[in-house]
Amino acid sequence: MKRRSRGVHRLITDFRWLGLAVLVLALVGPARPAEAEVRIYSMQSRAAFLAGTLDGIGVDSLGTLRLADQVERLTEVNEPFLLSAASHPDGWVVGTGNGGRVLLIDRQGETTVLFEAEEPEIFAVWVAEDGAVFAGSSPNGKVYRLGEDEAIVFFDPEQTYIWDLERGPGGSLLVATGTDGKLFKVEADGQAEVLFDSQDTHLRSLKALPNGQVLMGTAGEGLILRLDPDGTVRTLYDAAQPEVVAFAADPDGDCYAAVLASEASLVSLHQPAEEPSEEDESSSEEGNDGGEVTVQITVSAESGGESEMVGTRPSGFQGPRSEILRISSQGLVQSLTAFEEETVYSVAWQRGRLWVGTGLEGKVFSLSDGKPVLEKDVDERQVVVLLEDDPGPAFATTNAAALYRISGRTERRGVYTSPTLDAQQFATFGNLRWQGKVPQGSQVRFSFRSGMSSDPDRTWSDWTPWQVGMEVSLAQLPAGRYFRWRAELEADGGPSPSLSEIQISYKQTNLPPRIDSLTVMEPGQVLVPANFNPAQQVYEPVHPDRQGIFTVLEAETPSENRRLKTLWKRGYRTLRWKSEDPNEDDLFFDLEFRRADGNESWLPMAKDLRDSHHSFDATALPDGRYRFRLSVRDRIRSEESGVQRSEEISEPVLVDHGVPELVGVKRQAESLEVQVEDRWSPLRRAEFSLDAGEWLPARPVDGLLDGQNERLLMDLPASGNLVLLRLMDAAFNVVTFDLSQDGP
Repeated sequence: MKRRSRGVHRLITDFRWLGLAVLVLALVGPARPAEAEVRIYSMQSRAAFLAGTLDGIGVDSLGTLRLADQVERLTEVNEPFLLSAASHPDGWVVGTGNGGRVLLIDRQGETTVLFEAEEPEIFAVWVAEDGAVFAGSSPNGKVYRLGEDEAIVFFDPEQTYIWDLERGPGGSLLVATGTDGKLFKVEADGQAEVLFDSQDTHLRSLKALPNGQVLMGTAGEGLILRLDPDGTVRTLYDAAQPEVVAFAADPDGDCYAAVLASEASLVSLHQPAEEPSEEDESSSEEGNDGGEVTVQITVSAESGGESEMVGTRPSGFQGPRSEILRISSQGLVQSLTAFEEETVYSVAWQRGRLWVGTGLEGKVFSLSDGKPVLEKDVDERQVVVLLEDDPGPAFATTNAAALYRISGRTERRGVYTSPTLDAQQFATFGNLRWQGKVPQGSQVRFSFRSGMSSDPDRTWSDWTPWQVGMEVSLAQLPAGRYFRWRAELEADGGPSPSLSEIQISYKQTNLPPRIDSLTVMEPGQVLVPANFNPAQQVYEPVHPDRQGIFTVLEAETPSENRRLKTLWKRGYRTLRWKSEDPNEDDLFFDLEFRRADGNESWLPMAKDLRDSHHSFDATALPDGRYRFRLSVRDRIRSEESGVQRSEEISEPVLVDHGVPELVGVKRQAESLEVQVEDRWSPLRRAEFSLDAGEWLPARPVDGLLDGQNERLLMDLPASGNLVLLRLMDAAFNVVTFDLSQDGP
């Protein structure tokens, strides 16, 4: 089989050329219409809807908006941070930060201070079956037992942090600690033993299972471990993320783990860059028991620099910030879902599904078939604890601190506000079309606003009045670049309406294209596709253009991603340009030329170019200086309605085909002095050869070969049969003279 050449081919007959032209038109297809195209902005995915603001609205796993469960805000907690919580017979017990307080919140939202520790953070609380409250403080961690009249130090593990408390076998208390990563079992009388030393920095989370097994998660290596009743410990999973933050279990025996690599973790695994001084070591021993890892409450997702680990997210980590894993009763671990941006703080199983609390946008999700469904988006930034409740769940937030509970009823009204949408240019708006369901007794209404600033401010238009219908007109919406839409879902006690897809039509104002640069490459340089190989492909100019004087290189179909390389072809010049269109329209280019020192009309050179360069045979032009004008338009025909144009004129371009001339030769004793000149271009190379020997440089008298007139010296012996002088100017014109005889 013959290999088909992809280079430029000779034009064999006019009939073949005509056939090729027809084929090209068939492949390219019709040009764009004269008027600017109507564009469609579409939202129909879960990720797209989650970018907006939801008030009483939830997003299911398929990306459908519907009215959410009612969420009751029980109380605000007047503390800087809420770090832990547990259910209590009278309501909920919460542990706070900075003040080290333990609070009881009853079901009416009334708050009572149960205890204030000397340590500033309460990362763990646990309530026994008899209502006794245990609190783990940090740093310089201690476990307190809170009675009716007093609080006592129930257990001092001599560890820096108390991360989690769980019910152990026989009513004992399990205590997970850091920075030595130990698990303690504490009996009712306060006697304790180390059940497991993980050798990781922190034993971060615990889950006691009905069969006597205990799941343990570490922070540092991100290990999920299982402690069996006989004391055997087995690693179930080594996560890519360095922190296992929480566990949950369902009635069927499956468990769930949340793993993190997040700047917003409560744990910081950053190692200090410098060794502490003796004074710092002394205070460290007093304050955190000699731990080498600083733990802090992080409320910002900003990175601390490429060289540091911020929170539990290593520098350069490319994976999602959070991942939910399913752990089967046999110990098989599989990924269930991942959150690219959200930081998961808590998980809980209730109402037949897994619930997930996240930050830094304060969202509560449930998982349906492994896919997150947004249940609630709260004002506070972090949902740190999920708690069992009826019908529940309840959840606690921090930054700011508050306690919520899900009532089990559906909201009767909710409003969804889209993110700011960008039309890229000043635009007018057409219609909104949507897909969804409107059960009897419910309705969906829309309103809109627009502006020219990326953040909605007082310069934006007011919201248009609410409108109903499956196709809503945006005729009242003022033109602008940015816009938002808002949907109100309402149900009168019946099923919720739903909204699964939005399409908004708009048309950009057609703006003129822009030419960023127009340059002329060096004489002889041409641009060809990067895969062009002259050794294997025909490399010849096509037949001269019958509508003009210039021979060109046959162009391939333009491609935005086509890579080019530079080759050399004698006598050719190449114009190259960069341009763009604000509306992203296809662009068409025309080239014209005229003498640089004249005012005559521009003469046509090439039309309807689609590429960003043009190579042509410059020998069609007499020697002299010329200018080239590049015109760009965004329609195939310049007379079309609405066409926009721009143009750029090149700097003067020298076309020089003449070779340097020999003016005179003066023979001296053992040298020749030669005078040469070039009409248009400076000389770039002068060399001589004696009796067919190697080429040697001829010396300019003034020491620099850079002028159009030069005197050259050549050292020669007294005799020589053949003396040659070769000259090349800046336009790469080359000539050789025989100086064997005196005179020019």
